[in-house]
Amino acid sequence: MRVAIEAILDYEFADPTDVLLAVEAAAMPDQHIIEQSHIIDNAGPLTNRVGGSGVGRRTWTRTGIGRMVSTYRSVVDVDRPVVDIATLAKSPLPSLPEEVLPFIWPSRYCEADRFGSFVSGHFPDLQGGALVQALVDWVHANLTYVPGSSDINTTAADSFVAQQGVCRDFAHLTAALIRSRDIPARLVSVYALGLDPPDFHAVVEVWLDGAWHLVDATQLAPVETMIRIAVGRDATDIAFMTIFGGATMNAQSITVTAAT
Repeated sequence: MRVAIEAILDYEFADPTDVLLAVEAAAMPDQHIIEQSHIIDNAGPLTNRVGGSGVGRRTWTRTGIGRMVSTYRSVVDVDRPVVDIATLAKSPLPSLPEEVLPFIWPSRYCEADRFGSFVSGHFPDLQGGALVQALVDWVHANLTYVPGSSDINTTAADSFVAQQGVCRDFAHLTAALIRSRDIPARLVSVYALGLDPPDFHAVVEVWLDGAWHLVDATQLAPVETMIRIAVGRDATDIAFMTIFGGATMNAQSITVTAAT
């Protein structure tokens, strides 16, 4: 499927400020970039860096005083078959590539070490993809999507107790539960066709049968047409904008549509 993306970030800065952006669709085997442009008004030279795990591209810039507008547009072909996660096997730990290892350990927002007893007690007979699918289904059934119910300090454990959150909270809890059974899971920022209201979306990729596979406990959009932007241990690594100072948001809009 061909997908058109537009992401506009409109912010006000009182002082010159370093900014790290992660808004560009990643070029990957199952998502091919047909065309793209990224224009930033009222900013200094742009410095591009390869994203974490070699996925995507981040952009450093320094704003001037006043209004900065980042406008990203792209057209992407997505060719990702539907996969039955439950049929996939867990990869043996010694077989994990070095770059996959960090995603079996706890992180700032995914306290995997706190969920081992829960997962073992509630899903004692499940392994591999069957366990992953059961955990994704559990998060979907037990968390309520409530905008504004969490903040930048909310962790997977907080969401587990509160039983509510937004997409990053669903993703943090999903990843933490999966990692608690030594299955690699990483957070992914994506553009999601059909997401309502349109926004940057956070989901999870799990390492099964020697490859990464997308899952989304919110079930707000089909994973088959999602377009990855960045990957990482948790939301810290996949933020669409990291501001090393202060700023005020004027406006922000994301548009994702089917293209011909």
